[in-house]
Parts: sequence; C-alpha cells; structure tokens
Amino acid sequence: MNGLTARLGAASAFALRPLSLRRMLILVLRYWYVLRGSWPRLLDLAYWPTVQMILWGFITQFLAVKTSYVAQAFGVLLSGVLLWDVLFRAQLGVSISFFEDVWARNLGHLFVSPLRPGEMAGALMLMSLLRTLLGVVPAAVLAAVFFGFSLLSLGLSLVAFFACLLVMGWALGLLICGIVLRWGQGAESLAWALIFAFAPVSGVYYPISILPHWLQHVAWALPSAYVFTGMRSILVDHVVHLDLMAAAAALDLVYLSLGAAVFLACFHVARRRGLLLQTGE
Repeated sequence: MNGLTARLGAASAFALRPLSLRRMLILVLRYWYVLRGSWPRLLDLAYWPTVQMILWGFITQFLAVKTSYVAQAFGVLLSGVLLWDVLFRAQLGVSISFFEDVWARNLGHLFVSPLRPGEMAGALMLMSLLRTLLGVVPAAVLAAVFFGFSLLSLGLSLVAFFACLLVMGWALGLLICGIVLRWGQGAESLAWALIFAFAPVSGVYYPISILPHWLQHVAWALPSAYVFTGMRSILVDHVVHLDLMAAAAALDLVYLSLGAAVFLACFHVARRRGLLLQTGE
C-alpha cells in the first residue's frame, strides 16, 4: 500500500512539473517533417474542403434554377446517393481488402506461395463485389421502407448501372493498391480521397450541363457521368438510353485495363526493391 501511494505521489509530481515549450516545439517539428515528407498527407489537408465546396456549389447552383426538379422526379437524389455508394464501396472494397494484408505485414507471406498478382487482383475484385452488396442492399431496402422508393423502379437498367459503377470502382481500387505498393502506407488516404474527386464531375445530383463547358469534357470521359445521366433520363423522362450504357461499358474496359496495368507494374517494382516485405511509410 505504501508502495502504491509512493508511485501515485511520484506520478502526481511528474504531472505537475512545468511544461516545456521547447519539448513541445521539438515534437511539433517532428510531426511537421512527417507531414512535409508525405505528399498524400499534404494533399489531404486541402483536398476535402475543396471537393466539398465544388460539389455543393454545383448542387446549389442547379437547384437555384430548377426549384421543382426534385418534386418532378421523386427519388432522383435517393437514386444518386445509392448508386454513388456502389461506386464508393466497390473502390473501397478492393482497397481495404488489400490494406488488411499490408497492415498485417502479410504480403511477403502471400507471395512466397504460388499466388500470382493477377490472382490477387481477381480475389480483391470478388471481395469488393461481396462488400458492395452487403453495404448497398440494406440501404436500398431501408429506402423502400422509410421513403417508399425502390431502386427496382429503374428496371433492368439497374443491373447495367450497378455493373458499370462496380467496374469503375475496381479500376480505381487497383490503381490505389498499386500506388500504396510503390509509395507505402502514407498513400492510404487516397482510398477515401480519390473517389470523391469524381463526384463533382459525375453528375450524381445534377446534370452534366450545369458544369462549366471545359469541365463537361472531363465529365464525359468518366463512365460514372453516363450512368447518372442515364439514371435521371429514366426517372425524369422515362426514357432508356442504351447508348449511354454502351459508352459507360466501353470506358470501363479502358479504366479497368489501366488500373490493372498500374497495379501489376507497381507490384513488379515493389518485388524487385523488396517492398513487399517492408511496406510502410
């Protein structure tokens, strides 16, 4: 009992000692060096406020001139939210499944087996499909229960929309996994940040025509822009545009090929430099 009292007294005395500004500044300097040496961390600081400002700026601008838009097409915003989550979950499903092996320092163990990088990429995409279904289906059911809106109102087009967004998410997920393999865990924030860069130019909540003319060209280079345009066409005009689905599918093949190529190229660099055994900052 006396020993415990002595230790408590020593701890109290230590806590009451004057704080050293010098030691605090030294620690701040250490954190600053870590931040300064990681471009993903620096990008992340300005990234989120900028994306949120752009996205909500376009939403506000559109609704200001189309005040009856939501009333005319009930479910447009709900459909946009649910389909956007397909893209987000698909990309995150690939990235997080890969990160779990990175965090566990398990990549080296996996690749001393006969496992090939293409097989790992395939497994990540299948796991992404499972995680996406587990995340989106309950939300879609609750949308029907609470708001009386069902994604099934999109008809068979829903399958095409889901597939196009899923493949785009896979492509971005493989790209992020490759970047983390090459530049380390400091780039992990891209798994949450990169996908939202596409939100303002995908037309999730408003038509592409609301964007500045030069930015519309960027939007039409994305599969997601065709998907959300097709979604609004069904809900507002009750017209199915097969040409939009075909364009989204064609772009998906390009994106998936590029994402897989980056992943495989970064994997070979990481294996040659021994990064699979020491993936870190």
